[in-house]
Amino acid sequence: MKKQVFKILAKINKAVLPSYSKKQLDLAKASKLQLAIIGWRWFVTKNALD
Repeated sequence: MKKQVFKILAKINKAVLPSYSKKQLDLAKASKLQLAIIGWRWFVTKNALD
């Protein structure tokens, strides 16, 4: 059940949130909001794959 929720969240993230890796964002120059989005996407992806 938990894994299914995170898979759905991962699909929503992919559709809604920007992909900073495609934009080649430098993490040293990223704003707090950008870092929060990167962290959220990492958290959801990690839990969707477990």
